[in-house]
Amino acid sequence: MTDSRTTFRPRRSVLYMPSSNARALEKAKSIACDGIIFDLEDAVAPDAKPEARESACAAVSSGEYGRRELVIRINGIGTPWHDDDMAGACAAGPDAIAVPKVNSAEEVRQLVAAMEKAGAPERTTLWAMVETPVAMLHCEEIAEASPRLSVLVMGTNDLVKELYAEHVPGRQPLLAGLGLALLGARAAGKAILDGVYNDVKNVEGFLAECEQGRQMGFDGKTLIHPGQVEGANIAFRPSDAAVEDARGILDAWEQGKGTGVVTYNRKMIENLHVESAQRTLTMHDAIEALGQD
Repeated sequence: MTDSRTTFRPRRSVLYMPSSNARALEKAKSIACDGIIFDLEDAVAPDAKPEARESACAAVSSGEYGRRELVIRINGIGTPWHDDDMAGACAAGPDAIAVPKVNSAEEVRQLVAAMEKAGAPERTTLWAMVETPVAMLHCEEIAEASPRLSVLVMGTNDLVKELYAEHVPGRQPLLAGLGLALLGARAAGKAILDGVYNDVKNVEGFLAECEQGRQMGFDGKTLIHPGQVEGANIAFRPSDAAVEDARGILDAWEQGKGTGVVTYNRKMIENLHVESAQRTLTMHDAIEALGQD
């Protein structure tokens, strides 16, 4: 299936920011992350949610966050704040609205209908957070439920809780779920972001998890601290060697047209290698265009 995005958008580092914290919202304007999630859910106390909603909507509408992708995470379906959050977010018109604990294709369709009823701009897409065993088993259906859904977001903390598992280096208890979610996202042609890393002081552990996520195929990682941004940006961008190889493959492919067999560095080149090389260069060019790294 084709990707719902018309152009590649880097999402190496997507930072959660508590919308009840005015100082954090101001600081976010200068953080070199690819995206910001203005959080109305976990990071906001119940009595602060109405004010946080106003702050998040004002931030999105301010035009002061540059080229960063701006997302509002609203409270989930069935919570007392969901309907007001959805109405406010749609009126503000962020790049996307993220919704926690999406468990089915029907819920996706319900959310998209609510977005359309509330007059969300066409450019505002839906990000579905998948964070339960039920969601893992239905990720393909969730991802395919609507063209308006553009990104799946792993909720690894909740998944660990639901599995009665433990947070361990290497994330062995989560690998089956991570794999199912990746398969579902890629089958539907959607982007997918890895979950957060909790120990903000453990730089080595964080970088190892970024590397694991990149190797598995995630587009980037959601973050809980500005200090994690640089590491994610580096981990999820193509290396200089990968870019050089991609250019070499495409050059060899172009020069070898009509010969029947094309090789590069003594390896046979097929269409699949060309497609991978093109994606690498598309990623590289999009990141370079940001002009921040």
